[in-house]
Amino acid sequence: MPAVSTLARDATIAPTEGGALLIVDVQKDFLPGGSLGVPGGDEIVPILNRYLVHFAALGLPVIVTRDWHPADHCSFATQGGPWPVHCVAHSFGAEFASGLQLPGTAYIVSKARESKQEAYSGFSGTDLDRYLRGHQVRRLFVGGLATDYCVLNTVKDASALGYEVVLLQDAIRAVNLRPGDGRRAQEEMQRLGAVPADVETVGA
Repeated sequence: MPAVSTLARDATIAPTEGGALLIVDVQKDFLPGGSLGVPGGDEIVPILNRYLVHFAALGLPVIVTRDWHPADHCSFATQGGPWPVHCVAHSFGAEFASGLQLPGTAYIVSKARESKQEAYSGFSGTDLDRYLRGHQVRRLFVGGLATDYCVLNTVKDASALGYEVVLLQDAIRAVNLRPGDGRRAQEEMQRLGAVPADVETVGA
């Protein structure tokens, strides 16, 4: 069952104890010029840095997911999949965006590591849920790439697992393989209970 959000009744969406920042797949291959560049993907890096500074000042957890593919991953066109080769483990393209100011304490979640298994969600085949529960996280502030794939699927799983989700609308960008995919993805996430926010409403 999706989480029943209490956020609509809250006076603020400012992060407090039980909150965590979850940054999805802000990697070089997903930035403009990368092998699977998301239009405007580089624009979210300075915005995410504002959130990173804010969460660090509050002493709240920061989690970052990344695609960490083997060279023969099933999602690659060379293997019959839909995407160009991207984010191969230990490659330049798999590195986080160079301008992303991650703290040394950030918890890194590597996904889609098996050749025959796709994983758009940060929860798929990872220990993300265990980590969050171990740190008493109840509310996730989510930004990253791409809105209509890995952000959407991560938020769907977070909702199904009972987490409240704050969607950082100024810190996401869409592939838009079909026009409007990003907008539809945001609408779906909000139907699931995700509450839209930005640096102003979060106070970053």
